[in-house]
Amino acid sequence: MNAPEAEARRLDEADPGHRRLFHVPPADGGRHPEAAYLAGNSLGLAPRATRDELLADLDAWHTRAVEGHVEGERPWLPYHELLTAPAARLVGAEPAETVVMNSLTVNLHLLMVSFYRPHGERTRILIEDSAFPSDSYAVRSQVRFHGLDPETTVVRMRPRSGEENLRTADVLDYLAREGDKVALVLFGGVNYLTGELMDIPAITAAGRAAGAVVGWDLAHAAGNVPLRLHDWDVDFAAWCSYKYLNSGPGALAGVFVHSRHLGRADLPRFEGWWSTEAQTRFEMAPVSRPPATAEAWQISNPPIFAMGPVRTSLELFDSVGMETLRARSLRLTAYLERLLDEVTESRPLTVVTPRDPQRRGCQLSVRVGTGSASTLAKRLRHDYGVIADAREPDIIRLAPVPLYSSYHDCWRAAEALAATINEELR
Repeated sequence: MNAPEAEARRLDEADPGHRRLFHVPPADGGRHPEAAYLAGNSLGLAPRATRDELLADLDAWHTRAVEGHVEGERPWLPYHELLTAPAARLVGAEPAETVVMNSLTVNLHLLMVSFYRPHGERTRILIEDSAFPSDSYAVRSQVRFHGLDPETTVVRMRPRSGEENLRTADVLDYLAREGDKVALVLFGGVNYLTGELMDIPAITAAGRAAGAVVGWDLAHAAGNVPLRLHDWDVDFAAWCSYKYLNSGPGALAGVFVHSRHLGRADLPRFEGWWSTEAQTRFEMAPVSRPPATAEAWQISNPPIFAMGPVRTSLELFDSVGMETLRARSLRLTAYLERLLDEVTESRPLTVVTPRDPQRRGCQLSVRVGTGSASTLAKRLRHDYGVIADAREPDIIRLAPVPLYSSYHDCWRAAEALAATINEELR
């Protein structure tokens, strides 16, 4: 590689991001004290504010006990409402359409209870072939629950032969030809493996025009790319908050349900203590009175100590803004792409993420033509202090997250990748 380290340093001075607000882990190897952390698409770094904010919530339990439900700076009964408006802003929704609860796949199941209603010939679920395995398991189990065969009912859209990414035109063509048999379209907004950003508005419009319900798994999109779920007419969506949203391992997830579905008595839903309207909850009536909001999909008491880190993170996104983050993401990812072009030119490596910046988030996926991806990731970490993410058998994922990643991180990753492959080829 010929790219100078000094250039990366200069770029960081001019475009520093918000790294100071996060805990960056120490490097396991190499000559730099901090890791070059490019695995935020798997688990985001911890904001420095999270510990104090979480301890403040814990103190309320220590000092108020049960009265903490209704007293203190952040009473527990309405605590989840503190997350609603910032979560809605993050995904381009109205507050009534949004709620933070449970985990991602649990939420997808709860939403499919309402929105996957196969009947007659309209039974199919359309997903991408490289869907995250949990999504694949979820839709197959939903199909079986309805007494159908997942092998014929779940349709997996594949890229064209010799291509890495799914073309929007092919999805639209399928929906035009076979849409009368599709009950549900459920794609990942950003593909976890390749980093491809799907054309959410176009696919949503085509699916709805075909008479299908359209939902999105936004695990790799929320906090990564700007979203306009309400304006795009998406039926429902769900996302996790431990990747780009930096809320901690296994953190609570989010749900969007379009306003046209709110208050509908004909939609089946599973219900529980938190599904009924708050103002009558303690009347202890035997029949639920669900509100005409996404909160009707809640079931159980919100876990307060799990909600705290999500609230802290959402406040950070509110203060910085997704448009600002997206602009830096485009600059940072383009810089890494330029470095990788030089690395891959003479080595058995191929970037499989779309080159068009509008068709990707901040992740660049590299297919490794020699050795194991996980072995390569370990060498990058222990020999060079670069933390990347491997997906077997042959994909290394590099995510320059605009909140905290640096140009120097990108430079270190490219240098380490080149050096490691050179050593393997000797």
